[in-house]
Amino acid sequence: MSQIKTPHICASKEDFAPTVLMPGDPLRAKFIAETYLTDAVLVNNVRGVQGYTGYYKGKRVSVMASGMGMPSIGIYSYELFNTFGVQNIIRIGSAGSVQPDLHVRNLVFGQGACTNSAYATQFGLNGTLAPIASYTLLEKAVETAKQMGLTYKVGNVLSSDTFYDDGEGAIAWQKMGVLAVEMEAAALYLNAARCGKNALCICTISDSLVTGEALSAEQRQTSFHEMMELALTIA
Repeated sequence: MSQIKTPHICASKEDFAPTVLMPGDPLRAKFIAETYLTDAVLVNNVRGVQGYTGYYKGKRVSVMASGMGMPSIGIYSYELFNTFGVQNIIRIGSAGSVQPDLHVRNLVFGQGACTNSAYATQFGLNGTLAPIASYTLLEKAVETAKQMGLTYKVGNVLSSDTFYDDGEGAIAWQKMGVLAVEMEAAALYLNAARCGKNALCICTISDSLVTGEALSAEQRQTSFHEMMELALTIA
């Protein structure tokens, strides 16, 4: 198997499974591989962005970090979709709730991704495209969450280019029914649409911009386990 080198990935095309889970943190990708996958192999480590492929309950699956923000996940998802033949990317990460009835440890499935980013301008559209998830992946996520007895909501997330702000802007998005704020889904959904591939963003609520509640480190670990197992199951 000959290796393919992009500016950010060095691997053989066959090294990646059709479905890739993408946490933001390379160490979380490593954790998922070591905790859940059997026969996991490190297939990429360019810039320390670790990618692994192994088996979960007999099914081949890959996990690789996306980094933080839309430019970063935009690069990695583009290369995985276009160069390495990946068909499905499931983002798994954290998000901040902007709805009073959406609490820490709840899951959010991003049916759509609003954004304050200019990422979509590169596609030369004469209008505004609404970045949405793959319905097939979304339907599987909902069915699996019900079977696992998890608490979740389906709806719009806000993919924001800014992490540190005064929080006032969240109220405007709240009034439009947006559930939570994260930083990657819109770019992932736009790339998937352009490539004719599938994408879904699953987030665990780690804090609330409305109530101020937040998970401790220990609680985050437990909650993220549920999200990881859900994503691996639908993968």
